Amino acid sequence: MNRFSKIVSGLALAGAVLSGAPGQAVAEGGRELWGAATIEPGREGIVEVAGYTGPGLGAGSALTLTAPAPAVVTGTPLDARGYRGAVASGGRSGTYTFTGPSADESWRGRGFPFVLSVPAKAVPGTRLTGCTMVLTDAKGVPKERGACTVTVGLPAPTLLRPQSGVPLTARPEASGTAYPGAQVSVRDALENEVCSTTATAEGRWSCVPALPLTPGPGLLQATATLNGVAAVSDQIAVTIEGA
Repeated sequence: MNRFSKIVSGLALAGAVLSGAPGQAVAEGGRELWGAATIEPGREGIVEVAGYTGPGLGAGSALTLTAPAPAVVTGTPLDARGYRGAVASGGRSGTYTFTGPSADESWRGRGFPFVLSVPAKAVPGTRLTGCTMVLTDAKGVPKERGACTVTVGLPAPTLLRPQSGVPLTARPEASGTAYPGAQVSVRDALENEVCSTTATAEGRWSCVPALPLTPGPGLLQATATLNGVAAVSDQIAVTIEGA
């Protein structure tokens, strides 16, 4: 993926970056429920549960997602006729119940969104364990199970300097903010690394190119990485003197 494209996959809510991927638990017959999300500390994101291919289930059947600690379920936002969403006290789980009328396609061919909140103190790159889903019939008998993957994401860095639209010297200082301890790399439009550094405990960073930049117009963007997850800043247009 080009570094000048925002790293976005799946669904997003309140600025969270999300992605979908199969879960780990395989149900009887090879089918599985699955869902995944990458959610930044202190933010909310959506785990979209899908994957059921079995027969239709009647009114009273239910899909429940149990949140991985320390995340909690904060919402069941599906607005569709025949489904009722609810969140358990304390956010430990969320449930959609099918209320009818037709059971033929009650759980097949659609996704069911659960909003999860990740604590602000969660460490980026951490995979939260214990996220599970179960689909039961009206008698409470499990018909399908699955696991979801929730990874703590990395907040996007900022690239505050150099200023865009101002003629710059050949080796302009780059600076901005990033998650404390994150490795920050500034790259040009050709993805050549201009300079790199590590964000301080206060979340600040700065670096100066070791080599002169090519004269003329160009683009710069900062990428932050930590514990296997990454995020990018907005790109800025720059003009290097000497063209």
